[in-house]
Amino acid sequence: MMLGRLAIFLILNFAALGIGGLFTGSGVASAWYAGLDKAPWTPPGWVFGAAWTTIMLCFSLYMAYLLPQAESKTLLWGLYALQWLLNVAWNPLFFHFRKPAWALTVILLLTLLIGFFLWNYRQSLGLKSLLLLPYFLWLLIATSLNAFIVLKN
Repeated sequence: MMLGRLAIFLILNFAALGIGGLFTGSGVASAWYAGLDKAPWTPPGWVFGAAWTTIMLCFSLYMAYLLPQAESKTLLWGLYALQWLLNVAWNPLFFHFRKPAWALTVILLLTLLIGFFLWNYRQSLGLKSLLLLPYFLWLLIATSLNAFIVLKN
């Protein structure tokens, strides 16, 4: 049962990354992105792929553990769907439409939502809640990078 839930969340989470990646296009290599004034703490490009892979592995485990514990599965699936949509929406807003301020709004909402997951379900999962920490911490970093671009460009 656990492996089935894990497989479902792995598929959904990595599909979100794949769809977002389709909208990145030349993104990082584009003249537009290269010309932006970026935060001095911007990590090298390879870090993003490694971070998101780790995050989605941990988040898939987190959701697989949380689903049977949740009092309201409808609420949990609704929150998960909102997280999925916000996650997917960031790349096209930032890279395809070149709207960093809109993307900042999306990533702020996503950060708040993941913070809600972390806080709201911590008692249900105990130490397994720590599986969500990489996602939350990375979103704090990514939000700061996006905010820097909005403020400096």
